[in-house]
Amino acid sequence: MSFWDHLEEFRWTLIRIIGALMLLTVAGLIVMPKIFDSIILAPHSSDFITYRFFENASKYLPFLPDFSGEAFDVKMLNINMTTQFMTYISSSFAFAVLFTIPYILYELWKFVSPALYDNEAKGVKTAFGFGGFMFVLGCLVGYFIVFPLIFRFLITFELSKSIENMISLDSYMSNFYTLILIMGVVFELPLVFWLLSNLGLVYRSFFKKFRRHAILGSLVGAALITPSGDPFSLFVVTIPLYMLWEISAFIVKKDPVEEEEEANLPVEAS
Repeated sequence: MSFWDHLEEFRWTLIRIIGALMLLTVAGLIVMPKIFDSIILAPHSSDFITYRFFENASKYLPFLPDFSGEAFDVKMLNINMTTQFMTYISSSFAFAVLFTIPYILYELWKFVSPALYDNEAKGVKTAFGFGGFMFVLGCLVGYFIVFPLIFRFLITFELSKSIENMISLDSYMSNFYTLILIMGVVFELPLVFWLLSNLGLVYRSFFKKFRRHAILGSLVGAALITPSGDPFSLFVVTIPLYMLWEISAFIVKKDPVEEEEEANLPVEAS
């Protein structure tokens, strides 16, 4: 194929992706009024699954913070005339993007795969699949763990008894999207290390050497993500961040020296 043929093929790839986004955005506009309260606004309710889980766990682990419904009362308000409508549109589009990711990856794979050798195609296919899975997993961790813990801390924090906490819809949605997107991007860390390993820049010994630094780095990262200073929130957020390091250590290549030594090990006689 000539350059212009490739450009034409890429144009149709973009058209199909945009078409899928538009179709799912329309679907989002239809279902959003039914799922907005039960999914997007769910963390503002004391009945949210994460709060109920830790409330039940606190019966057996008394050192956990107070997750009872009585300690959590959120009043949501809207102060701008267009906010509810724009939130309706943006939430529908976010719904479309999330559910279009598998199709987008498939279309990109279809476009690049003819130009790759078999071994390259296998690696790129793995990268697309693994990257998409980790992004969705990061978003789920953000939704069920990071955002609820941060939101609950900030909404229950009291500087003065005379100040009543109320949250605007704008503020809620901004933090909701930001934190979930951040976690989705952070969970791409294993994919980044895998790519660096395939380029010969990082090997498994790197992770063994800097494991203690990774624990400290995960703790610092958790402290930056979570504004609360309580050990429980730091511990809960630190665990998934550190697990990314261990996953990365598992999927990267071994050092060439180690592989050579293993290959030269004598085979024991049976």
